[in-house]
Amino acid sequence: MTTPERRPHQPQVADGVSGAVSVPRQEGVQRQRGTAAGIGTALPFSANDPASAADLTAEQRKQLADRRAGKIGSVHSWELVTAVDGPGTRLTVFLNGCPLRCQYCHNPDTFKIRDGQFQTVDDVLERVARYRTVFAATGGGLTLSGGEPLFQSEFARRILRGAKELGVHTCIDTSGYLGRRCDDDMLADIDLVLLDIKSGLPDTYRTVTSRELQPTIDFGNRLAAAGKPVWVRFVLVPGLTDAPENVEAIAELVAQWPNVERVEVLPFHNMGADKWRELGRDYQLGDIEPPSKELLEDTRERFRRHGLTVY
Repeated sequence: MTTPERRPHQPQVADGVSGAVSVPRQEGVQRQRGTAAGIGTALPFSANDPASAADLTAEQRKQLADRRAGKIGSVHSWELVTAVDGPGTRLTVFLNGCPLRCQYCHNPDTFKIRDGQFQTVDDVLERVARYRTVFAATGGGLTLSGGEPLFQSEFARRILRGAKELGVHTCIDTSGYLGRRCDDDMLADIDLVLLDIKSGLPDTYRTVTSRELQPTIDFGNRLAAAGKPVWVRFVLVPGLTDAPENVEAIAELVAQWPNVERVEVLPFHNMGADKWRELGRDYQLGDIEPPSKELLEDTRERFRRHGLTVY
């Protein structure tokens, strides 16, 4: 999802659980953000190696079993936001772990599960429950983002089921690359899918993400067959995803899905560049400027020509 640039002298509030929460200013958008705080950092991945599993304590073995069962998961942060990540005011929970390596990702610190904080499903649902009156008044709800929420599919499944039991509208923000992990029972607990389509051309998709396009198409086809409401998201990056043939390929694909309610064309920004550098990763888009207003509107018009509602 797109986040505003951090500015100096932002007011700070605290929610009593996770400490300080930054409240950036952005016209038309209200936000509260917080970092995850739970039962500690994730176990090292070597814990999955039988050769090293013998070194785990009884408590660590239980934690590992609970992680595999989805009772606990790795959480990066949360955000209470209006007008972003779905309808109404939403609690967006960012989960760690992602199989894609998008060049323009502004949350590279969510790539790996071990970089998050463990929280239980009850931890997350307790926070969701706090805002039920806000959700009811604004038509909002819970959005699971990341990272890629389906990377921790069992954890996501339990959170979504619990949210529905609370009567809360649910949404996932996903690339669809791991859509096969979302079975029919899980899909039934999702009210809206924000489907991030990185590219409509296989070669460009591979360049952008280091992965293949087809799993996203397969998941999109499945959502269409199920009649599941979808908002498509596309990040417009000059010189990377803005080629007319790429935009047309996405538009032609999406136009085949009658369940798509809207398409959001999001302008590229490089606000995540500092995170890439802090992590010692090579950020390849440092010299790329955001798209011009003319390019942004031309791209949106290409989608509109296919009968799509575009923002």
